[in-house]
Amino acid sequence: MPGLTAEEWEVLRLSLRVALWSVAGSLPPALLAAWLLARTRFPGKSLFDAIVHLPLVLPPVAIGYFLLVLFGRRGPIGAFLEQQAGIVFSFRWTGAALACAVMGFPLMVRAMRLALEAVDERLEAAARTLGAGRWRVLATVTVPLMLPGIITGMLLSFARSLGEFGATITFVSNIPGETRTLPLAIYTYTQVPGGDARALQLSLVAVAVSLVALLASEVLTRRATEAARGRDAAN
Repeated sequence: MPGLTAEEWEVLRLSLRVALWSVAGSLPPALLAAWLLARTRFPGKSLFDAIVHLPLVLPPVAIGYFLLVLFGRRGPIGAFLEQQAGIVFSFRWTGAALACAVMGFPLMVRAMRLALEAVDERLEAAARTLGAGRWRVLATVTVPLMLPGIITGMLLSFARSLGEFGATITFVSNIPGETRTLPLAIYTYTQVPGGDARALQLSLVAVAVSLVALLASEVLTRRATEAARGRDAAN
């Protein structure tokens, strides 16, 4: 992309890296949470549902503060991870990925849950009567049919990660080359004299990347939906 400095290219690469890792890290727990909410009954389900969606209503700064308390070097989880596995989240790009994963988690879960609720359980039951085990039914029937929701959830979470600001700056600060993602870089440029042009350019970059992600979501979801319909017709 012409016009970007080396520092701004680094910001863009870091933002994409953080967003991709946030999606990859939140995908397995999001699938589990969607399954629990769509297919199971258990005491405290309403409370669990509320906790999953809490990042949507809490101020992002509050989420960042809670992450700092829990995953900071002196936090109960952060201290344990550092001592036992050498994993550090606070003031690292990994912490930025964690903050983005938490903020995008409800969007991913909701899309997957709606897709799973739309899956006809009679198709799963038919597969089991033909001798397929639980995991085979999941892999060959359930997941392919809910694939549009999985894709939508992943790309919505990715786009949300690209725009995350409050939780990130609270948890991992604004460190050049380490935690300064696109939103933090835009904020930084708005605070320095003559930085408006750079802030505008990075804002346009953020818009372009987000549009590409959303358009990709639309195309991939449409194809997955058509493939699922084809499987339904075959069955």
